[in-house]
Amino acid sequence: MKVENITLEKKYHGAVEHWRRHNFKDYDSLLATWDTYFPTDEEFCLCAKMELGTPDLVQIGEHKGEKKRSKPDELTEEEASHLLAIIKAQASTEFGSIQQHAGTLERATDDQDRAWVMRVMAEELRHGYQMIHLLTTQDWSHVSGGVTGEQMVEEILSMQTGNHVLDAFNLDYDSFIDNITFAAIVDRVGKYQLTMQKVCAYKPMADSMPPMLREEAFHLAAGVVPMRRWAQKAAQGDPFISMHMIQHSLNKWVPRGLEMFGDERGGDTNVKFGFKDMKNAEACDLYHEELRKMVRDINVRFIRARFPELNAESAEQALAELERSRGSYRGVTFEDLLRVPDKRFFRRKGVHAFEMVGVDGEAFTDAGEYLRYLATRLNDGYVASRDMRNYADALRQVAAGEVTAADAVKRMPKLKRVGGSCPCSKGVRWVMEESNGDSHTVARRPA
Repeated sequence: MKVENITLEKKYHGAVEHWRRHNFKDYDSLLATWDTYFPTDEEFCLCAKMELGTPDLVQIGEHKGEKKRSKPDELTEEEASHLLAIIKAQASTEFGSIQQHAGTLERATDDQDRAWVMRVMAEELRHGYQMIHLLTTQDWSHVSGGVTGEQMVEEILSMQTGNHVLDAFNLDYDSFIDNITFAAIVDRVGKYQLTMQKVCAYKPMADSMPPMLREEAFHLAAGVVPMRRWAQKAAQGDPFISMHMIQHSLNKWVPRGLEMFGDERGGDTNVKFGFKDMKNAEACDLYHEELRKMVRDINVRFIRARFPELNAESAEQALAELERSRGSYRGVTFEDLLRVPDKRFFRRKGVHAFEMVGVDGEAFTDAGEYLRYLATRLNDGYVASRDMRNYADALRQVAAGEVTAADAVKRMPKLKRVGGSCPCSKGVRWVMEESNGDSHTVARRPA
């Protein structure tokens, strides 16, 4: 394993550092305590890491066996345009997750959990830096509508929670439970995307994936390990954490994680161009099954913590009986366990957009009834959010036959910051931007 560390051109490196000072104020604290929490790991580097020795030939798609492309103009215009959108979306997710984590970072009740999340944030910063490296070291202007690398960087760094490319990065966290669940659920999607892109026919993208994947493994641990510990505490009667609280967070994030794979009917283009080695539905199914295994492991730990006298085999048997009967075992009910929501639950994009399906697959026919059901399956902070209100408005229209589900997907608005790309800007306004380009101001900060 050989990796080349690359520092961005001064103006781009400075732009990322400037963004970091505004959006990741605990960065210096993390570096100062790095050896305390990660004594055996190498010092953090804010740089682009490029793996050396990756395959030189295209591994999948219509160009299989040909030499991988190393410059955008070696791709067809359609291929380059498609890949550019992937890179920009990837960059948006990395910076977006930092903004989300920062909002509830200080609500952590455990110093180690906080340090782990800060490391996740630092590595996401590096991943965003990596994508900026791909955008600025080559000329993409022939497929960017003339937009320069500098302008693309400014656009990415101006994004705020509410107007990132993917919906999962436009939701505020309601508590530190979201920090942990997001790492376990949404970063797992990141693992799948990076793994699929290891084969990318554009070699600089393929070379970027292995270093990012090695760091992504820690991100999953930063979610799963605390979640296991919380389930054990809940089993022991800790008054400050419960399985229902964790379940509500799963219900919030799993639907958004599934949607990050794209429409289940798509993905053919990525495979044809050699950018990924799986279509959307295949990856989505594997991801959902992996979540099921993760949750089952946590449930076993919950049962063993509740009944310390049970060995691993007995705990597995107890869980299997609870799953089969949906009844109870020595006071523990099926409802006390975690479960992965049905793939159709609370979806707003893809094949199952605006279907009214419950966590366990139960069907609803009345929008009001379904919304009342969701209000009991999601945490209060999220239920009271603008995002939930927008979803409810769209669902009611679909249920009433006023719009199709496909149109409702397109109409879901996004919050956009106008008037300055940096938080230093004094005169800015926030607008709700509709899919048809219309917008209206919802908040203003005067100069």
